[in-house]
Amino acid sequence: MPQQHARIQHEAEPKEGYISKLIAQGEHQQLDFKFGVNDSRKIARTLAAFANTDGGRLLIGVKDNGSIAGVRSEEEFYMLQAASEMFTRPAVPFEVKEWTINQKRVLEVIVPAIKGVLHAAPVEKDNYLIYIRVKDENYTVNSVWLKAYKWRNSPSGTFIRFGDNEKFLLDYLEKEPSITQSKYCKLTKINSRTAENIIAGFVAIGMVNMVFTKHGVLYTLSDQYTKLTPEQRLKQIKTHVVK
Repeated sequence: MPQQHARIQHEAEPKEGYISKLIAQGEHQQLDFKFGVNDSRKIARTLAAFANTDGGRLLIGVKDNGSIAGVRSEEEFYMLQAASEMFTRPAVPFEVKEWTINQKRVLEVIVPAIKGVLHAAPVEKDNYLIYIRVKDENYTVNSVWLKAYKWRNSPSGTFIRFGDNEKFLLDYLEKEPSITQSKYCKLTKINSRTAENIIAGFVAIGMVNMVFTKHGVLYTLSDQYTKLTPEQRLKQIKTHVVK
C-alpha cells in the first residue's frame, strides 16, 4: 500500500535562521542540496543512501553552491513521493517540512537511518542496487560490503580464518596505505572469491576499512586496528577465528 507523506503547515524561517545554518554546513554525509526534483530515480538513490547509512536531510530548492532558488512547483513534492514509493525497495519513509525564506520555499526532507534493512534504488530502469552515503556522495556497494554487512549483523556472530593469506593482508597494510582487491589477489595468487571473503571478514570485525572513491574501492587498516598494540590486535582477531 502506498505510503502517505503529509506536508506540515507552511511557515517562515525562525529568527535563528534554521535553514540558513543548515546550508552553511555545506553538503556532507547527512546533508544534500537539490536545485529541483526532475528525476525521481535520482532522488531515490539519495533517499536510499541516507536510509542505509546515518540518515540525513535533503534540501530541495537549494543550489549546490548553497544559494536558495526555491521550489518551483507542487509537482516536485509529488515526484519526491514517487521517488520513495515507486523507486526505492523497500520504500524509504521520510518527513517533509516546508520553509519560506525571503519569499522562496524550501523543502526539508528528513530521512531516518534504518537499521537491519537495506534499501535499493535504480541505477537504470530495472537495475536496482544498494546505495550508501560517504561524505557528500552516493555510492553503490560491492560484494565485500554486502558480505561484511551480513556477517556483522549475524545473530551467531562473525567468524573468520586466520592463516597466511590473512596475515599477509594485515602485514601489507601496516607498510602501505591501502590495497585493492585485485592487487591483493595478484600478490597472494588467490582467486577473487577467496580475497573477497578474507577482506569482508576483516571489515566485519572492524579491523579493515573500506574507502569508496570515484575510481573504485580501497581497503585500509581501521583506526581500531592502529590504536591497538600487536598483542591486543591478535587477541581481538582470535575472538573471531573459527574454532
